[in-house]
Amino acid sequence: MTTRSTPPFRADHVGSFLRPKVLLDAREQRDRGEITAEQLREVEDRAIAEIVKFQQDVGLQSITDGEFRRTYFHIDFLEQLGGVQCDAPVTIRKPDGSEELAPPVMRVTGKVRHAKDIQRADFEYLKSQVDKSGIPGCTPKVTIPSPTMLHFRGGRAGISREAYPELDPDFYDDVARAYGDELRSLAAAGCTYVQMDDTNMAYLCDERMREAARQRGDDPNELPHRYATFINKVVAHKPEGMTLAMHLCRGNFKSTHAAAGNYEPVAEALLSEMHLDAYFMEYDDDRSGDFRPLRFLPKGKIVVLGLVTTKFGELESKDTLKRRIDEAARYAPLEQLCLSPQCGFSSTVHGNNIAVEAQRRKLALVVETAREVWG
Repeated sequence: MTTRSTPPFRADHVGSFLRPKVLLDAREQRDRGEITAEQLREVEDRAIAEIVKFQQDVGLQSITDGEFRRTYFHIDFLEQLGGVQCDAPVTIRKPDGSEELAPPVMRVTGKVRHAKDIQRADFEYLKSQVDKSGIPGCTPKVTIPSPTMLHFRGGRAGISREAYPELDPDFYDDVARAYGDELRSLAAAGCTYVQMDDTNMAYLCDERMREAARQRGDDPNELPHRYATFINKVVAHKPEGMTLAMHLCRGNFKSTHAAAGNYEPVAEALLSEMHLDAYFMEYDDDRSGDFRPLRFLPKGKIVVLGLVTTKFGELESKDTLKRRIDEAARYAPLEQLCLSPQCGFSSTVHGNNIAVEAQRRKLALVVETAREVWG
């Protein structure tokens, strides 16, 4: 077995990292009008330079900016598309004292279009820091929210009937074209690795979420196949030489999750029908089910097993990780598997309830385990 020279790598990660205090303080200062947007960006630049070095020191080849310029992994991108409006999520305090993030309201109010380059400047800075290090084999990765979020959150009711009397094909084609324009913009800047973060396919594994889809008029058995066709419209715009991956997320706010359930209801649409290059799949605990859905993985595609949790600081056993990789390899060839944490460490600016040093230990564990398993 050999290492991989192209992404995803045997030891990879989803993307976001705990925000340093200096960055959180600067954000608050900007919100109060005490510093300018330019001054905030200077603080972000310094923090990103440090997180790039952090990733390289741990031994990762996939390098992100930690999503340090974002408040939320999805809203900050989607609200910059033409024709899209997003309301900030609401934090709900539950009876047991824990907090839950209510999903943001996303509305398509007009024709969806690529109004401007969204991630290009951020990528160019990230790439400059990766290149500056001179460490070979490192690839800067950009993470963006999945286009399915523009439909799943509100269904038909969340999309303007004036702009889109019929969703198929106009709405899906317009969104795919907008995403294609963004991918081409990134490719022109030298980007070869993009990951789309998708909660919706994972949510369709949860019976509560499936019932919610039924209540708004969608068929949860049909949606995965419709979304596969939708994603393939985006893939059709993918520039040559770019790896396009999807991360399946069940929710990640202050160490909580929003959904649970085996991947079986979506596995065939996800793995067989979508023309993606790779999938980051959460498998850090029992709520993810078994590995049988991996039997739908065709040749030529990669699944990155998210076996290491980012929600809690306790370190997993290397032997347990190896055993679980062996279990997964009963359903998909070992050469088509990689290893990562199950999600980012800070999908929102708030971060998970985990220490910075635990973040380092978990990533080091992923790197060490991958080297021992794949060479």
